[in-house]
Amino acid sequence: MNLWDGVDVLVSEVGPRDGLQSITPIMPTEAKLRWIGALVEAGVREVEAGSFVPAHVVPQLADTAEVVRTLKRCHPGLHVAALVPNARGARAALEAGADKITLPLSASETHSLRNLRRTHAQVLDEVRAIAELLSRAGPNRPVFEGAVSTAFGCTLEGPVPEARVVALAERLVALGCDEVSLSDTTGYANPAQVRRLVKAVQAAVGPERMTGLHLHNTRGLGLANVLAGLEEGVRTFDASQGGLGGCPFAPGASGNVVTEDLVFMLEAMGLKTGIDLDRLLAARRILAEALPTEPLYGFLAEAGLPLGFRQAA
Repeated sequence: MNLWDGVDVLVSEVGPRDGLQSITPIMPTEAKLRWIGALVEAGVREVEAGSFVPAHVVPQLADTAEVVRTLKRCHPGLHVAALVPNARGARAALEAGADKITLPLSASETHSLRNLRRTHAQVLDEVRAIAELLSRAGPNRPVFEGAVSTAFGCTLEGPVPEARVVALAERLVALGCDEVSLSDTTGYANPAQVRRLVKAVQAAVGPERMTGLHLHNTRGLGLANVLAGLEEGVRTFDASQGGLGGCPFAPGASGNVVTEDLVFMLEAMGLKTGIDLDRLLAARRILAEALPTEPLYGFLAEAGLPLGFRQAA
């Protein structure tokens, strides 16, 4: 299945990675696969299935390789993404069959040292090594995305110079990333800032390579920032069911954009996501059953669909 067949906006579900890494309970693999399967039945086309990091660092994602392999076998049309911190993780993701690998490069070097224990120069060395690895992987190799995290501000450093974000995006592309995205890791972004920075990065690397936004709703601006990105031509947005998520290495960073609320907003605007809202809400119930002590967020699940609301076929 082409990811973009009949779709105006791609909503990439990152709950199985960004959501689960940030909570204390460990979801059993069987429950995780059941939840993701329900998301696929709802029409979700891309899922970030986990992260290839050492199990002692993020025990919630210790089963990532198994999850990726199972999803590729059971849901062949699903685009399976995974986050990797280095070339070793990229090699494991390649062996498991991931369709997309994302390496985060924090614009805040303080956050980079806390998150990956690497300086900018060291992370860029890993980018170079991953590009070399993928160059030998053949024509069906995974897409390689470089994600500039803390792009809109950092809880450890405060404001991040926009020129630094642009320069890092340029380096990622120059070293072999197929595409770059911008991540509001800490929920600092506002719509004017999103428009300004997206424009600047698009001008530097080309709009075809500035592909997506990873936004948080920490301060209630998640959907407003999505609209700002849409206005600048961005068509791929990360979201997490129930608003699970936040970086465990950035104090105070919480609250991914809620998948259900995002899909509802886009569909209400007449933009096709390919995701059925009723089935998406059913998948949320599976998540709630699997994590009974974990709070889930979002307005659509509380209010329900408006009377007479119909999604376009």
